[in-house]
Amino acid sequence: MKKLTILLAFLGLALITGCTAWLGAGSVLKAVLSIGLVGFGATILAQLAVDAILGVAWHAACREIGLGHLTMARMVRDAAATCLPFSQLGGILIGIRATGAKASPRTGGRSIDWPEAASANIVDLTTEVLGQIVFVLIAVVFLVAHQQSSPFAKPVIIGTLLLALGIGGFIWTQQHGGTILKRMARGLSRNIASQWHSAMLSSADTLQQKLDEVWSHPGRIAEAAIAHLVAWIGSAAAIWVGYYFLGAHLSLTGAIAIEGVACGIMSVSFLVPAGLGVQEAAYIALGSAFGIDPSVSLGLSLLRRGRDLAIGIPVLLLWQASEVRRLRGNRRDTAPEDSGYPASERSR
Repeated sequence: MKKLTILLAFLGLALITGCTAWLGAGSVLKAVLSIGLVGFGATILAQLAVDAILGVAWHAACREIGLGHLTMARMVRDAAATCLPFSQLGGILIGIRATGAKASPRTGGRSIDWPEAASANIVDLTTEVLGQIVFVLIAVVFLVAHQQSSPFAKPVIIGTLLLALGIGGFIWTQQHGGTILKRMARGLSRNIASQWHSAMLSSADTLQQKLDEVWSHPGRIAEAAIAHLVAWIGSAAAIWVGYYFLGAHLSLTGAIAIEGVACGIMSVSFLVPAGLGVQEAAYIALGSAFGIDPSVSLGLSLLRRGRDLAIGIPVLLLWQASEVRRLRGNRRDTAPEDSGYPASERSR
């Protein structure tokens, strides 16, 4: 799987390079630079607003955890998925790690252990996909309304229906498949650092209980899914902002059609790290359906990647700094027990 991921990544990079050469590097570079610092800053602010909505969506389902803590954990999870794309489970695992914490005002005044962190991430991913399914279907409706003979409509609808069946089975598993989830937790624990392995493995038995607690509030799950739908529409608005500063004339419904259908295409090609090449090809094809120059759409895709890096790298650095402080604090807490010597002798 790792070799396949690396191969697909290189093929994606080759596709991006080929598209750039086909459209002309000069025209693509001109489109990228035309956005300016103000436009690029506007796209970053738009994405930060979407991140805030994503935090609200997560908090709607897991209200026992502080909103600020969940928002930051979500940003860490997304940053890992976009900036460290060669690990299929990397974003989820790092998101679980970022969600777990000692008691603090940010976490609602209590500690968050592995089972609660894992269950919170699983439920958030589930409600996000529920919102995504509705968003993609709305996007297909807008695309067909604009271009009735669109070649993307049928395959995207089929893929979305398959995704709906998959998420339905995943929800059933969360509610009734305790043994499966325990095995999943054990499987995930094999792919993480040794100091996290023991903690996750020893807590796997309580994962189902935590999931049952969250799913016992279906109203909260529905609120979270609706909030995620709003966030998906917000992501389309962020794309509209990018097109606006690139000089392309596009309505918000057009932006929803492009972003939603592109999202559906990338969901089908989930094995490709960060959708390398797939995202660019989707934006070029869908943008052309709305009369947007292919070089502008390719420039938008590259700017989107630049925006994700501009947000993701600082987020990961801040998280790493907090992890260093956390590990140092743990070492100080365990030093008296580990040394085997009285404090008076250790001070000599």
